[in-house]
Order: sequence, then C-alpha cells, then structure tokens
Amino acid sequence: MAKNLSYRDAGVDIEAGDALVERIKPHARRTMRPEVLAGIGGFGALCEIPAKYRHPVLVSGTDGVGTKLKLAFALGRHDTVGIDLVAMSVNDVLVQGAEPLFFLDYFACGRLDTEVAASVVAGIARGCELAGCALIGGETAEMPGMYPDGEYDLAGFCVGVVEKERIVDGRSVAAGDVLLGLASSGAHSNGYSLIRAIIERKAPPFDLLQPTRIYVKPVLALLERVPVKAMAHITGGGLTGNVPRMLPKGTQAVIRKSAWPRPELFQWLQREGGVAEEEMHRVFNCGIGMVLVVAPQDAARACEMLRAAGETVYVIGAVEAGPAEPVAIVA
Repeated sequence: MAKNLSYRDAGVDIEAGDALVERIKPHARRTMRPEVLAGIGGFGALCEIPAKYRHPVLVSGTDGVGTKLKLAFALGRHDTVGIDLVAMSVNDVLVQGAEPLFFLDYFACGRLDTEVAASVVAGIARGCELAGCALIGGETAEMPGMYPDGEYDLAGFCVGVVEKERIVDGRSVAAGDVLLGLASSGAHSNGYSLIRAIIERKAPPFDLLQPTRIYVKPVLALLERVPVKAMAHITGGGLTGNVPRMLPKGTQAVIRKSAWPRPELFQWLQREGGVAEEEMHRVFNCGIGMVLVVAPQDAARACEMLRAAGETVYVIGAVEAGPAEPVAIVA
C-alpha cells in the first residue's frame, strides 16, 4: 500500500515557515512607525497616511538584488543582501522627494533554511531602520524544485508619501544648475553579472557584498531646507543611463569624471576585465550612488548639510542646454 503523503514529504515544511515568522517579528517591531495599524502575521498590513501631509501623494517602488545573490550563496553570507533589497526601492522612492512609509519583502526558495532566511530578514529590517520605514509584511515561499539547494530569490516593494506641491520632478532644472554626487558604498546592487565574469578570471581583493548605501534620512533633511530640483538614483544603466531620467527636454548633464576619485574597486574591475571607459559609466555607479541638481546659489549650503549628515559629496558637473532628448556626457 502506498504511503500517505504529507506536505513535508513533498518538500514544504509548514512548521519551519511558522518558526521563521516568529523569528522575524522582533526585527519587524524595531521598524514600526506610529501610522502602522497592523503588521506581520495578517493577510494584509494596514498603514495610515501620516497626519502632517495635507495633499499626500503615494510613491511606490519595487526591485530585487539581482545576481549579487550568487556571491552571497558562494560566500555563505546572507546578512547584507536584505539591506541591498531595501536600499534599491527606498532610494528610488526618495528621488521624487518621498518619505518611505513601509516595505514588504518576498523570499522564495526551494527548501526553507530558517537560519539563512532569518539572517536575510534581519538585514531587511536593518535597511528599513536606516530608511525610517516600517517592515510591515512579506511572503516566504517554499517551492521544491524551483531553486537549487542553498539558493533563494528576493524581491521588495516600498510605498512612500510626498506632499503634492513638493514632488521633485525636474521640471525646474535649467542650464547652469549644479550636479552634486553622493558617494556610493561600492558597486551597490548593479553590474554583478559583469563583476562575476571578471572575478572568474581573478579573485577580488575587495568585499563585493558591501551593502548599498541608503540616502533617505540625509536627503529628506536636506529637502526641508534646500530646494533640490531633481535627483537620480544611480542603479542599472550607470551614470549615463540614469542621470538623463531626471532632466527636462532640451538639457544635458555634463559630468566631470575628474571631480571625484574613482574608488579602487572600480579601477580593479576595469583593469582586470579590460572594460572600456564608456562601458564603465553605462554599467557601474563608478563611486557615485545618487546625483542631485541644485541652483548654483544653493550648492555650497547643500554640500555643507549633506557632509554634516555623514555623506561624502562632490560637485561633479553642471546642466547645460542640450538636445531634445536629455543625455549625460561623462568627460
């Protein structure tokens, strides 16, 4: 007689999933905001709009970590990729002037390892703390046969809020405005397919799991005191792909690559991979994780505030009159 099968026999451990939820709860509690009405454990999470907003506009963003996860698997380090996951979404929401309110994650694997998953979620909670947003929910999916043993995938979703009249949309950007570059903490979560191809040739002398820098709190504080005209989060597409996204038609960004020291990581990647200069700026952030546009008279004050908040800031170029479709020139 055939054995009666259970869900565990099929590869799904419900008890392990329940245990993970219990381990997640203390991490999530540390991220709570007063607007959160119901968080981890329900079918849906409830969050009010903060009362300080008169005409609130919701801003949403979603992203993953990409093939950087392959390095986490290979090195057995899972405590930083959760920060990456949060950073990629909250920094995107930030560029329109929005304050991140809450974050949800999706963790998918073939077989649930509660230790690994708990380490990942602890990183997610840490990222939410750095961004000032609440981790209010998520989903853990154990799907036998979908992923190789020891591997998982991550996705995240963030919702922020901004006062309607304070949306940062780039419409006021004009020739003569100044480009400020905020230093990155490394490659962030972009270009890792190329990075992995390069390190197959030679072992790297760098920590390639350094988490993505979260710019939320310093930039939100800046927005309270300095009129920032536009912002770009430098992710996939690098400087030349992302900076034009914040510019109005008829303008271009002229970026001076001599304005900041290229971190040794990127020098090494270029040298060992034989990567062309144009490709470097199209794939990697090359040391600049966020670009802000301010009027010339506001540049010094903005730099002062950001540096006081712990950011490394460079004046990396200017906006000029340009073609109908915006471009970024790195020279």
